[in-house]
Amino acid sequence: QRRRRHGRRAQGRFVVIRTSYVTTTKGLDRAGLPMRLFEKAKRFGVWNPSDLDLTQDRADWLTLSGPERDVLLRLTSIFQAGEEAVTLDLLPLIQVIAREGRLEEELYLTTFLFEEAKHTDFFRRVLDEVACHQGDLDHYAGPHYRLLVYDALPRALQRLATDPSPAAQVEASATYNMIVEGVLAETGYHAYFTVLERRGLMPGVRKGVALLKQDESRHIAYGLYLISRLVAADLRLWDVCDERMGELLPHAIGVIGDVFASYDPMPFDLAPEEFLQHAMDQFGKRLDWLRRAREARPEDLAGAAGADLALG
Repeated sequence: QRRRRHGRRAQGRFVVIRTSYVTTTKGLDRAGLPMRLFEKAKRFGVWNPSDLDLTQDRADWLTLSGPERDVLLRLTSIFQAGEEAVTLDLLPLIQVIAREGRLEEELYLTTFLFEEAKHTDFFRRVLDEVACHQGDLDHYAGPHYRLLVYDALPRALQRLATDPSPAAQVEASATYNMIVEGVLAETGYHAYFTVLERRGLMPGVRKGVALLKQDESRHIAYGLYLISRLVAADLRLWDVCDERMGELLPHAIGVIGDVFASYDPMPFDLAPEEFLQHAMDQFGKRLDWLRRAREARPEDLAGAAGADLALG
């Protein structure tokens, strides 16, 4: 993108003085994936958690056994912490993309923070109005979950504030979009929705999760695009992505194991094999797509992503 810049220091910081703007010189690339995702976010991502009717959900909650309530409370607390974590630490990624002058990507990324904030709001409503739980839920975070969401995720995203390098961007997106969203959250939402759908429980929560999954599918699509764009420009970055995903996958799988190990018998007759397989399938799909994209030209990535991904 054509954007000439001059810089000068003011009050100890470097200030960018712009001499032109993309939208007044060349316009927006509306055919590219970032703008297509932005269009989808504007169309499908403006749902309001406050509009969901949770009356029946509270009534259903009161019919559950103690262990059934506990496993749903555990899953909800895991989602709640994860959504808050990203809401807190997403800004450095947006700032890096903005500083690079990638306006179309920045426009779409503005919806990321809005949507993650809404997800945080949604799960807090579930805790407040369905479970009616006001206490501390941190004890539900096992060692694998803590490593991912309390450590690896904020560390990778916050690093971008001081290290905007392509390698740091790949590591951040692999951590956030590929593992935390693409494996851990996708599997958790699958388990959550499966439990409620099979029993016909909590229609408001199910609707919220379905809307939330649409948002997350767009986030994952952008993560695939971002990593592929960076790797296509420098193939050495493939090793950064591959190593990071391989490093964190056992912990995502470990979260599933920690949940099932907490119950005997497991409420709702859930089988660990189903969800372990779901997690591995999600991981495999993302890794296979990225492997194919290694050989693509950066300008081909938008079309490939649109053809291969369900963007929600």
